[in-house]
Amino acid sequence: MTHPSSIRVEMQAGLAIVNLAQPERGNPIDGDMGRDFRQVFMDLWNEPSLRAVLLRADGKNFSFGGDLKTFHPQLDKLAPLVRAWTADFHMGLQRAWQLPVPIVVAVQGWAMGGAAAMMAGCDIVMAGESTKIGSAFAKIGFSCDSGSSVAFTGRMGVARARRFVMLGEVLGSQEALQTGLVDRVVPDADLQAQALALAQEFADGPTLAYGEIKRLFLRAGAAHLESQLEVEAMALARVALSADAKEGIAAQVERRKPVFRGC
Repeated sequence: MTHPSSIRVEMQAGLAIVNLAQPERGNPIDGDMGRDFRQVFMDLWNEPSLRAVLLRADGKNFSFGGDLKTFHPQLDKLAPLVRAWTADFHMGLQRAWQLPVPIVVAVQGWAMGGAAAMMAGCDIVMAGESTKIGSAFAKIGFSCDSGSSVAFTGRMGVARARRFVMLGEVLGSQEALQTGLVDRVVPDADLQAQALALAQEFADGPTLAYGEIKRLFLRAGAAHLESQLEVEAMALARVALSADAKEGIAAQVERRKPVFRGC
């Protein structure tokens, strides 16, 4: 497999451990990370020994989501930047979520925006007790991407998922558990060990059966994953042309309250 800079991959006895590896930056989603994520999961499709995946992150936080500091200097080029980033990251999400093996994700600290969607699309989400999960898109004048409309709806139902995104809610781990956004909550100190043990349990299990179960539930969803990801990407690119989107990013970076004008 390739060894990208923003993601580290370890293989052990049929289990791929995929680590988001930029803890000093909060493991952001940006152009490099999107390309790396896409390449990693394309490579995993070609790994003959693969039987399960553990997705986790280095550092205190799982991921703060999209890197607004990268967006800020390019406010006049937001739409092309969105189209470029989503082309890689959304393809990576398709490759990841459709892998015919179980994916366990361990979430600590903050998981925001696109990172929350990436997490929600995995098969089993395990969170630490102090974890916070949020959808901040609307707070900065953006629509959602990263499969949010599919992944959140699949876990929370349409009405609850829509409220989560439109209100830009942040849920603690227990509330996230109650809504179905996460599957298990464990003590922070035990998170990585318990997630690894569960992923290894899957790696030791009936791989073909797991793959067919995943395929059937993907088909059972109301929206086709591929088309919905593209609809999200194009919607976000349109919104990125707005004055409100530029104001939302500028306000976040400048640490002030945004003034939205509805255009």
